[in-house]
Amino acid sequence: MPLAAEWRRQAARRRTQFTLAGMVLLPVIVLLAFQFGGGDEDEGRSGRGEFSSLAELATSGGLNFAVFTVLVSSSFLLVVAVALFFGDTVASEASWGSLRYLLATPVPRARLLLAKVLVAAGYAVSAVLLLAVTALLLGTLRYGWHPLASTVAADIPPAAGVARLAGIVGYLLLSLSVVGALAVLLSVSTDAPLGAVGGAVLLFIVSSILDQIEALGGVRDWLPTHYGQAWLGLLSTPAQADDIVRGAFAAVAYTTLLLAAAWWRFLRKDVVS
Repeated sequence: MPLAAEWRRQAARRRTQFTLAGMVLLPVIVLLAFQFGGGDEDEGRSGRGEFSSLAELATSGGLNFAVFTVLVSSSFLLVVAVALFFGDTVASEASWGSLRYLLATPVPRARLLLAKVLVAAGYAVSAVLLLAVTALLLGTLRYGWHPLASTVAADIPPAAGVARLAGIVGYLLLSLSVVGALAVLLSVSTDAPLGAVGGAVLLFIVSSILDQIEALGGVRDWLPTHYGQAWLGLLSTPAQADDIVRGAFAAVAYTTLLLAAAWWRFLRKDVVS
């Protein structure tokens, strides 16, 4: 089960091709929305929250357009994409009836799962990077190369802005690793790929909803999505990294526990399909 062979197998699948194509298509759709949208400017300014602030600045340069595109896709689209790559790792082989033949070759279970997780991680990283790079290129071509603007801080020079964007993407990938690890655990526990993917997305959404309930108090700090948008601190001057550090530790802890559970489950699973 060499990584190159698994990479080619996954590249030939329609879901991989459509997902990566969607990462390119989304910035185009957002660009067209800004280009042809005829919303009332006063109505746009009346919006509240970080979303409306970034939306107002999205057309001020390529960096701001890329940050806004990442924001609008981080809460659902990228979650689905990551869950799709990881949740389809083992469950799809089981649903096709090919998993037992892979193990009969023989391929050690640990090696099989490691190869599939690494390839899924590679495609997940590629998808997020493809989205950010496409948005940056399109935004720069349309709106120019300008400092990264923010409503709560001074403008950040373009070179530093690229570093901030890279930090945002890196933290986002770390946060999404929890979704990937959960999808792997569900994938080794079921023969239904859609169940693994949908289950990971559903649990992520439930966690996000619970995080909005202030009555839960300190319980929210333990939710895997609590620090999901801590990367917005990178738009401040100076950058606010406290929540980013806490979110990084939480993501690493959850990812490690979930992957360990997936490994334990897969190595002891009675594979009959």
